[in-house]
Amino acid sequence: MQKKIEQAKLLLEALPYIKKYKDEIFVIKYGGSAQINTELKNRFAQDIILLYMVGIKPVIVHGGGKKINELLEKLEIKSEFVDGLRVTTKEVMEVVEMVLSGNINKEIINLLNMHGGTAIGLTGKDGKFMTASAKAGGKYGLVGEIETINNSVIENLLNEKFIPVIAPIASGGELGHPGYNINADLAASKIAGSLKARKIIFMTDIKGVLNKDKELLSTLTKEEIIAYKKNETIHGGMIPKVDACLEAVEAGVSKAHIIDGRIEHSLLLEIFTSEGIGTVIKNN
Repeated sequence: MQKKIEQAKLLLEALPYIKKYKDEIFVIKYGGSAQINTELKNRFAQDIILLYMVGIKPVIVHGGGKKINELLEKLEIKSEFVDGLRVTTKEVMEVVEMVLSGNINKEIINLLNMHGGTAIGLTGKDGKFMTASAKAGGKYGLVGEIETINNSVIENLLNEKFIPVIAPIASGGELGHPGYNINADLAASKIAGSLKARKIIFMTDIKGVLNKDKELLSTLTKEEIIAYKKNETIHGGMIPKVDACLEAVEAGVSKAHIIDGRIEHSLLLEIFTSEGIGTVIKNN
């Protein structure tokens, strides 16, 4: 009986958040172990369907670097990284699109549909949803910077009760252009800002942003981030993550979250509990 009472308490704790977030858009950047581990994949799908069922409007943006690397190796196509970005030739771009929009995107859609949702996949090429231009004047090949986002494409899907699942590939905006490879974190940030989403949530393989004693920083502001970058508390791969968070909140997103996707039901724990489990970045 005590276990059932505890379960009821958990539901009651979630109730104010369910009321608060009904009809709100949440953009979720799906990556890391949660996108690879079979058990975590199913937990992720369950979390998304629960959000969907209580009236939240999830929009999923995914990456797929590991699978892209695997296929490039199988095909013996060389790929190099400069400044942490994959230099994307036309040959590499074909593989990127094949993996992201053909393999991973369809796997996520099928997973969500099998758990009771109605998911639909797209890239920036669909419906002229997202256009881009070459980053740094083409220094990284077909790596792009987003120029335009057509919100009506996503809004129409949400209005029809679909769960959009977005592969971060943008249109080049001209006939015959192979398209652009977009960093998934930055794509999620731009999409969230454009849609004025209530939240953007980045699923990662770490607890969140940590201090120098490896303790979780539960909340951060822009000024704190600047200071932590300066003293190298925030460094390496965490820098683009927090930058994407800042870009989103400065574009009108209420809060950005960095959470550990290795924890089962991490999305629910972050959204529907008072303490949460990750780092929240918000405007001052």
